[in-house]
Amino acid sequence: MNIEDLRIFCLSLPAVTEDIKWGNNLVFSVAGKMFCLADLDPPLRVSFKVPEEEFIELTSTADIIQAPYFARMKWVLVLEESRLSRSEWEHYIHQSYALVKSKLPKKLQDSIGN
Repeated sequence: MNIEDLRIFCLSLPAVTEDIKWGNNLVFSVAGKMFCLADLDPPLRVSFKVPEEEFIELTSTADIIQAPYFARMKWVLVLEESRLSRSEWEHYIHQSYALVKSKLPKKLQDSIGN
């Protein structure tokens, strides 16, 4: 996964927007709520939300740590892009999207669709 593949995948999800925050982070959001954040400078480092039960498991492996400033919300930071396969990247990013979307008001969720 590279930054362009990440962009294509994230933007393929319903109602996703992208913008740059904090000067150097590409941020993907659904209904204004972030679900994925990537450093624009190489190497590619990506943060996303995971379920609580996966948080400890993932952060106890090599090249995945608790995301600075976001760890209390169960976000992880992948330090090495080769750490995950393409299918794993897509799984975790889609899962993060679904977790964030599930916290939106029901009416807004329904308007976004699948």
